[in-house]
Amino acid sequence: MGDEEALVERSQAGDRDAFGELVRRLERPLFNVALRILSDREEARDATQTAFVKAWTHLDHFDRHHRFFSWIYRILLNEALNRRRKRRPEALSPDLPDHADTPAVALDRERARCLVNDAVLELTPDQRDVVLLRHWLDLSYEDIGTRLGVPARTVKSRLFAARRSLETKLRTRGVESA
Repeated sequence: MGDEEALVERSQAGDRDAFGELVRRLERPLFNVALRILSDREEARDATQTAFVKAWTHLDHFDRHHRFFSWIYRILLNEALNRRRKRRPEALSPDLPDHADTPAVALDRERARCLVNDAVLELTPDQRDVVLLRHWLDLSYEDIGTRLGVPARTVKSRLFAARRSLETKLRTRGVESA
């Protein structure tokens, strides 16, 4: 039994310290995913905390035949996407970055970023997972495979399909690939 599996087993038995260790290990990567989806540090922090609370509350429903990271990642992804959907339209337009050359350049950059993020969120869950973990968290194929419980070659094929799908989605929205 691996270290993470032992922590999950202890957590399911009510060991708060074991769950605290899981939080410590997974908080940063989950926060980074939430931040990419929400583009707001406080909201991402809230979404991440809510995901951990939901995981603790529903830990008895976790099937130990699956990876804990995959399970809590799904909880976090749903939480972040729900928060994003509930936003007021004006909340979806973040302030222009301070380092922008001109307001027009910054606005174009932000529009492109939003189009890419929206296209990523429209991918199938399997494709979205590998894109987020590879390009947003910069994990290796092996690390992604370990976290999702699939071989690295499956990660590669999902990533290839996701990139093709993204290219098509972005082309239909008028975004040229680099």
